[in-house]
Amino acid sequence: MELAHSLLLNEEVYKQLGEFQKAEFVFEWLQFLEKLLPVTDRVKKQKKLVEQLTSLLNRSPGPPTRRLIAKNFALLYSTGDAFSVYQTIDKCNELIRSKDDSPSYLPTKLAAVVCLGYLYKKLGRILGNSFTDTIGNVLKAMKNAESQGRYEIMLSLENILNGLGAAAIPCHRDIYKAARSCLMDRSMAVRCAAAKCLLELQNEAVFMWSTDLDSVATLCFKSFEGSNYDVRIAVSKLLGTVLATAVTSKQATASARPNVRKLSLEEAMELLGTGFLRGSSGFLRASGDILKGTSSVSRDVRVGVTQTYVVFVSTLRGQWLETNFSAFLSHVLDLVSQAHPKVYQTQMDAICCRRCVSFILRATIGGLLGEKAQIAAAKEICQAIWKMKKVVDAVMSDGNLETRIGTTDITVSQHVLVCALQELGSLIHGLGTTAAPLLQDSSTGVLDTVISVILHPSVSVRLTAAWCLRCIAVALPSYVSPLLDRCVERLSALKSSPEAVTGYSFATAALLGAVRYCPLGISHGKGKVIMTVAEDLLCSASQNSRIAMQRTQAGWLLIAALMTLGPAVVQHHLPRILLLWKCVFPLSPKDLETEKSRGDSFTWQVTLEGRAGALCAIKSFVSYCAGLLTDEVIQRLLPPLPCAVDLLTQLPSLCKLYGNPLKTSSVVYRLKLYELLAVLPPKTYEVAKIMSVVPLDALNPHSDSRRTGGSLEYDPHSIYDKVAEGDSVPKPLPPTILVISAAAHLFGVIFSHTAESQRLQVLEQLLDSIKQTKGSRQQIVQLNVVSACSSFLKHLASCKGSLGPEEVKKAALNLVMGALESSNPLLRCAGAESLARLAQLVADSAFTAGLAQVSFDRLKSARDVVSRTSHSLALGCLYRYLGGIGSTQHLNACVGILYTLSQDSTSPDVQAWALHALTLIIDSAGPLYHVHVEPTLSLVLMLLLTVPPAYAEVHQSLGRCLNALITTLGPELQGSTTTVSALRTSCLLGCAVMQDNPDCLVQAQAISCLQQLHMFAPRHVNLSSLVSCLCVNFCSSYLLLRRAVLACLRQLAQREAAEVSEHAVAFVKDTREDFTPGNTSGFHPRVSHHINIREIGLEGALLSLLDKEVDQRLCQDIRETLSHMLTSMAVEKLSFWLKLCKDVLASSAGKSGVGKEEVAKGDDESVLTSESDETSHPFINPRWPTRVFAAECVCRIISQCENAGSTHFDVTLAQERKQRDSRDDFLVLHLADLIRMAFMAATDHSDQLRLSGLQTLLIVVRKFAAVPEPEFPGHVILEQYQANVGAALRPAFTPETPPDVTAKACQFIQNCCTGINSRKSFDLFSSDKKIYEISCLSIFEQIYIVAVERQKNQSGGHKQSLRITDSTDESCSDATSSANGLLDLVQADLGTLSKLWLAALQDFALLTLPSEYASQLPVEGGAFYAAETIENARPYYQNSWSLILYATALWLTSTGFIVVDPDEGLTNLSRPVTPTTMCQDSSSRAAVKSPEDVNTDRFHLILGISVEFLCSPRSDAAMDNITACLHALQALLDVPWPRAKVGGDQLGVELLNVLHRLILTRELPDIQLAALEVVQQILFASQEHVREKRRSAEAEKETLPEFGEGKDTGGLVPGKSLVFATLELCVCILVRQLPQLNPKLTGSFTVKDGKPQLLSENGSKLVSAALVILSDVPAVCSPEGMIVSVLPTILYLIIGVLRETAVKLPDGQLPLTVTASLQALKGLLSSPMAQAEKSKTAWTDLLRSLRGCFHPPARYMPAPFLQEFDEVGLLTAITVFILSTSPEVTAIECLQKRCIEKFKLALDSKDPVVQLKCYQLLHSIFQHSSRAISHPYIHSLASSIVRKLQETEKTKPENSAELQVVQEGIKVVTALTAVADEEHRAHLVACILPILISFLLAENELVLATNSARNLHEFALQNLMQIGPQYSSVFKKLMASSPTMKARLESAVKGNQESIKVKTTSKHVKNPGKSSSIQLKTNFL
Repeated sequence: MELAHSLLLNEEVYKQLGEFQKAEFVFEWLQFLEKLLPVTDRVKKQKKLVEQLTSLLNRSPGPPTRRLIAKNFALLYSTGDAFSVYQTIDKCNELIRSKDDSPSYLPTKLAAVVCLGYLYKKLGRILGNSFTDTIGNVLKAMKNAESQGRYEIMLSLENILNGLGAAAIPCHRDIYKAARSCLMDRSMAVRCAAAKCLLELQNEAVFMWSTDLDSVATLCFKSFEGSNYDVRIAVSKLLGTVLATAVTSKQATASARPNVRKLSLEEAMELLGTGFLRGSSGFLRASGDILKGTSSVSRDVRVGVTQTYVVFVSTLRGQWLETNFSAFLSHVLDLVSQAHPKVYQTQMDAICCRRCVSFILRATIGGLLGEKAQIAAAKEICQAIWKMKKVVDAVMSDGNLETRIGTTDITVSQHVLVCALQELGSLIHGLGTTAAPLLQDSSTGVLDTVISVILHPSVSVRLTAAWCLRCIAVALPSYVSPLLDRCVERLSALKSSPEAVTGYSFATAALLGAVRYCPLGISHGKGKVIMTVAEDLLCSASQNSRIAMQRTQAGWLLIAALMTLGPAVVQHHLPRILLLWKCVFPLSPKDLETEKSRGDSFTWQVTLEGRAGALCAIKSFVSYCAGLLTDEVIQRLLPPLPCAVDLLTQLPSLCKLYGNPLKTSSVVYRLKLYELLAVLPPKTYEVAKIMSVVPLDALNPHSDSRRTGGSLEYDPHSIYDKVAEGDSVPKPLPPTILVISAAAHLFGVIFSHTAESQRLQVLEQLLDSIKQTKGSRQQIVQLNVVSACSSFLKHLASCKGSLGPEEVKKAALNLVMGALESSNPLLRCAGAESLARLAQLVADSAFTAGLAQVSFDRLKSARDVVSRTSHSLALGCLYRYLGGIGSTQHLNACVGILYTLSQDSTSPDVQAWALHALTLIIDSAGPLYHVHVEPTLSLVLMLLLTVPPAYAEVHQSLGRCLNALITTLGPELQGSTTTVSALRTSCLLGCAVMQDNPDCLVQAQAISCLQQLHMFAPRHVNLSSLVSCLCVNFCSSYLLLRRAVLACLRQLAQREAAEVSEHAVAFVKDTREDFTPGNTSGFHPRVSHHINIREIGLEGALLSLLDKEVDQRLCQDIRETLSHMLTSMAVEKLSFWLKLCKDVLASSAGKSGVGKEEVAKGDDESVLTSESDETSHPFINPRWPTRVFAAECVCRIISQCENAGSTHFDVTLAQERKQRDSRDDFLVLHLADLIRMAFMAATDHSDQLRLSGLQTLLIVVRKFAAVPEPEFPGHVILEQYQANVGAALRPAFTPETPPDVTAKACQFIQNCCTGINSRKSFDLFSSDKKIYEISCLSIFEQIYIVAVERQKNQSGGHKQSLRITDSTDESCSDATSSANGLLDLVQADLGTLSKLWLAALQDFALLTLPSEYASQLPVEGGAFYAAETIENARPYYQNSWSLILYATALWLTSTGFIVVDPDEGLTNLSRPVTPTTMCQDSSSRAAVKSPEDVNTDRFHLILGISVEFLCSPRSDAAMDNITACLHALQALLDVPWPRAKVGGDQLGVELLNVLHRLILTRELPDIQLAALEVVQQILFASQEHVREKRRSAEAEKETLPEFGEGKDTGGLVPGKSLVFATLELCVCILVRQLPQLNPKLTGSFTVKDGKPQLLSENGSKLVSAALVILSDVPAVCSPEGMIVSVLPTILYLIIGVLRETAVKLPDGQLPLTVTASLQALKGLLSSPMAQAEKSKTAWTDLLRSLRGCFHPPARYMPAPFLQEFDEVGLLTAITVFILSTSPEVTAIECLQKRCIEKFKLALDSKDPVVQLKCYQLLHSIFQHSSRAISHPYIHSLASSIVRKLQETEKTKPENSAELQVVQEGIKVVTALTAVADEEHRAHLVACILPILISFLLAENELVLATNSARNLHEFALQNLMQIGPQYSSVFKKLMASSPTMKARLESAVKGNQESIKVKTTSKHVKNPGKSSSIQLKTNFL
């Protein structure tokens, strides 16, 4: 196909191709030429191109090809030279005038006609006066043209008129005459084309909307007769536009043409009303028909006029409707008013007219008006209802029978009220909570008006009023309870009135049906009230025969509606309901016979109604309360069923006996019984009895061929049921029709459970019944029978059943084969489906092959359409249900036959059915079809290029076939082989052909095919072209086309959102004409044709479409598309997206201009004055769902910016980057817009939008709470918006605000107080005290927890801090005041709150009991729930219990478990003080409890809930709940009283086991750390207990066994030992972090001694916490227990952690684990147990065994690992060991030697840090009080230290580290001097003095010395000043012996005195502040 891409047609290639390939080649070339010509300035070789295009006209081009030829001719002459255009026109006229009428020449003539149309459309007046001859020639040709010719001529004339404009006026009359005849053509396509032509003509032909307006209207009404959907769309658009033009243009034409007829609005609507009421007949004939009682108006005409009304109003736009709404509403309602009673002869006619009027109102009011205008419209409708109600009341109260209107006339008046009430309900339902002002307006009285109509005489009006109440309840959930109370109260008060009983029962049932759509539901107590009322109605029904029927119906209706409230409500009334069910049916067949013998007609009517209602109630119970269907309940349900079935068999005889009065009741009874049996298992009833009746109903020929409409009065029980999607009002069909469908469905269910022997008998009965009927009746019966059999075959196959013997199979086959020969297409479809299901069920390949062969033979021999269509579909269905007919041969045969049938051009029906069957085979065959893909694709292309566009069904079938082929090829389309490339090109070519098809469904198929191609081969689909196509059609008037467009856009946006947006904008900019999507012809008033992509981009256009779209699936696609685009582009196009959202949220909610009195009634000149106003804003009055979505988009934008980087939340950085590059954009720069958008949303009338606004505000505050304000340091940027936020929150706390909005506002404040940067957030919003105090009522526990935690943190911080700067003081005071402010808010109500918290915990503890303990639950319910709401309450408790638990524990801790309230002991914890018991007298409460008992109950409550939850938290349990439990336990154990309960009890061991399990199952470090804190508190409690025991024993001076675990033996019992449980838990923590500690692994190959390991921060914290616990364990042991069982393990673990984690860190820092190990080791070694007499020896022996544990395992560790070992840590450990143990342990010679060697190595280390630490540690050892410990180290190391210091005389320290080492060495020697014996002291002083003097600098050297040298000088001089006077004799002797040293010292002293003078002077000038830095140092020694 690449050879076709040239300016001229490649004729050489063209000649080498086959006939079909030529057509493809030409089409491809013409496509390329169409794209090439617009971008070419001057076309070269134009003459040759014209010749080639002209020659193509003579080659019989197909419809798509001729259209492209015409387009290219027009483009060629518009971009090139137009000198030869007249020759082309003459040529076309010559072809049209040709006398050749052969079929082969017809395409040439049609191509010439199409060319003329496009040439004049493009060139217009340039062509001069040649159009007169052309139009005359075309009109002359039309006289003898067949349908294709007339179709093309009309379209061509439309194009000619479009191009010529007013210049074609001389020909207007001729064209008008020709189009008039075509508008009545038998071909629907010609009618559509004629309507389009006339629509174009009316733009300039004034006579059409002036003098000839009546004839145009009559012509359109006639055109509606027998029309299809497309014709009605086209003609209604014509007539509606003409009338709109006539109304709007009268002022302009009046002055110019005084003779032009003036048309007022009333006259225009009267003209339409005439067509609606009288149709296309003349006035006299129509009036005569009406008087005779025979209406001649067909439904097609009425539907067409209905669509015309909507087009008329939509053309005039929304502002016109607002201005003229009163007149419009009055006229539309008058169409169904009592003024035309005889127009509606039947109920079906009346329902049809009502639906038409409702459609007009819904499409105009719901589609064109904004929310405020809709509210004004609702007021108008309400006034109309009130006026009509007054009229009816006057008629009913008129006592004069002569003047009183007849019953028939009152019945007809009901239709106005039905339509008005339906529209009022739909309006309020759509408005949602924005309708609140409407209902609050007392002057309108919406509720009073609707409720007053409930007593109307007509049942349909009462039902519609009830439905309107349901819509109000769904829109405004706060009205549900008041309305229910009102209706139930009126029902009880007026139960003697038939109208009141039915009306208020309808209303109550409707309101109950609305409860499921209300988020907060209703009180379960109302269920009791309604059940009581229903029971009373049923029991009193027999008391008054006049009202028995109504009471019976109402009672069962209420019970059935009650079931929709769900099991939680129904289970409490189930015994009473089961009893009622039992009583309504006779107990035995004998009782049934007795009933039959003594009843009369009325009695049986009431009985049947009651039993039908009972059956409805049972079905409702099964549907809505399936959870209650236990075996016991089913057993109680079953007894009435046999009697119900028995009655079913008796109904024919009863109807025969009592006649017509029982007819309707018996039908309803059968229907309800069939519906119930269909949802019950067949084993629960007798199938045989049912089978004797059901087939008779399935054969019932009640359903005629007329289209019947549904209405609410046919089934009152639909008032409470679920509404079908997209259906605003339930429209159940008449029972006589529904019973057939129900019987057929039930037949399928029960016949599959019938005995095989009985099946043959039933099937033969069905066959006989078909044979006994004739004509249309036979078709109806046959259709019902085949449908029932198809249902049977489906159910039997699903349950894997068997059909039975051969006779049954033959009978079923005969029944199905008869359907295949029917002339009814629906019956043929059912027959083909049943045949395939039969073959699937038989599952015999021979049987299947036989069926296929029968169809093969029939298709080969038959020539009639019926046989060809039915058997071709049968082949497709066989393949579909069997997954393949069995062999490739059969597949080939099927495909071959269907190929042939698809090319049967004589019958479009055969082509469509064959192509559909082929599609089924392609879908089912899958990969098996690959060999047929290429020929099938060629066939599809050939048909697409040749089949006339009028055959829309064929093109639609071709589209589905192409779609299936693309699916079959799948990812193979990405290939690059020649074959795949050819297939891909063919697919694209087919899509291009379908895109140009005028049928919208074919265009939708094209887009779907392109979508699949883009999914499988995205590189080969032209994205720009595809996006252009989508932009043109995404506002189409056709739903299916819009669905296809949006589905494709959603897929594209997932991959290439930015490219799609760019292509859309580029396409609109490149379009020369003013582009507004949606200009396709059609009918969709909701979709505006003024969405301008050029202004608001594709994203804005989608948002605008979302606001107008009503289809939920489409709306979801739009939301997903916008979400994908936002995710991809929000950061890059931040300002654009924010502006879009802001425009939507800031748009005016609409003008309330409906019914303005200041506008004169007859003033129509102000019709379209608002057009400029409407289009000035990109979003006109967006509805609340669109605004909600915009608010959600703002939240998504914030989330995307958060993911993009921190710059979006940094003002300074954002401003800097914005200055560098103005194209950069950051979210923080738009903070004001974010706050404004959130404020607008949070203060709207719509509750849903308020929720979204508060959520947006919450996110904004969360994300920007920490952002500082650069211009005001110390402040956050949000402070300037404090007033805005307060104003946004304040409306949420008004009394009329719904609870969910208030809860959202409370959540907002809670997050501000408890979230990140909560102090700043609190400061922002705490100034609004009223808001804060009200909101705290629902979030007290969170605020209390935060306040207490802050106080703890601050007090803990004060204890640790030493000295803090002034700024920190201010910050601390702010934090303290913030915490105190929070605590003050709660403190006043803490006493009441604590009782409520305890009550809630008590409820939660009971609710979490297993089901077997359900009997322990309180009968009357809990503190915050009733018994009926227990299931609904569980989720709320689950969400809040953990925080309540923590808050309660904190409160108990703060009180110290001291009962402060004097009434506290009076309260039984099982029923604590709650909102329901708070006002009760204390005398009615439980017995008095002691404070100890109260505390014990509270303690066990909190402990029990915590332990129960922590024992087995589910895998999905929230981590916050676990953390709250652990924190609650910590708070509980902070007080001595609970610790005493845990310390001396086995409870502590159980708690430790629970915590151990928790640590094993939860890896989160925070949880494990919190668990370890609880462990430490438990251990502390045990220590307190042991200490108390020992203290008591010492006080009493008793000789008692040793206290503590281990006692005298030292043994620990696992499971009972607290020490063992503690060790087990700690070992678990340590081994998880350090597996090397596991003794079982140390000898294995997997764990070897290696380099030390540096743990993570969390790991270090866990290990440190475990070590702290281990060091406290010995305190709870006896001496024997500690020595024997505990100490070795603990020492092993501590030293193991020390060795494994002793990693060398910079600057000599110790790892956290090493620090903890040393602390634990010191605590352990200095334990008092070491000095106890009983344990001292064993203790010493144990410690002696540790002598080699503190050295690194050099034997196994490589040298590099040794270098990473922390020598400082090990030296510290050695020192701790030396200093903390007795001489008996450390004075061992071998141990001392190894330690001394280690210190010597450290002294010789090259690392200054190691040397420094070594000196410090030796300093501590040298000063030890025991000479046995210190002297060996002094003797061994003193000389080394002195030698090291003497070496520094030569190498002075060069940095501060070396300086510190020297200083520390001098300190050690100085300390040695102090502890040395007198005889050695002089020698040491003599050694140290020269060293110190050598460090001194002369005065002139000080100036040039380094800092280190100067500091060393000062340090040495200071030490000399101290040592000199102390050891004066040695000092003098040394100075005398060394004059050099003396001179150096004197010089240094003199220099020091001079520096002191300078410093003294400078002190008065500068007083340096003390250092604010705090150095934390742990002293282990």
